Amino acid sequence: MKVYIAGKITGDPGYRDKFAAAEIQLGWQGNTVLNPAELPEGMAPADYMRICFAMIDVADAVVFLPDAAESAGARLERAYCEYIGKRAETWND
Repeated sequence: MKVYIAGKITGDPGYRDKFAAAEIQLGWQGNTVLNPAELPEGMAPADYMRICFAMIDVADAVVFLPDAAESAGARLERAYCEYIGKRAETWND
């Protein structure tokens, strides 16, 4: 299954480690993981959202990390999932 990880990135200095840990666990479960924390730095927020929506489109499901509600981007991703009917789950490590 292709799984996209959603959570807080902006303002979280430890976001790469947090996303990497989720990616490892999801990968161990046999999933192909789409990790937005691996995108290059330096783009505009709208550019990131376009890329993330494209990753969500190809994913079978989206896993929202516990801090997703604190992120404007993750809230947009959740709304997008609801709008297109994408399977969404809350991460329980």
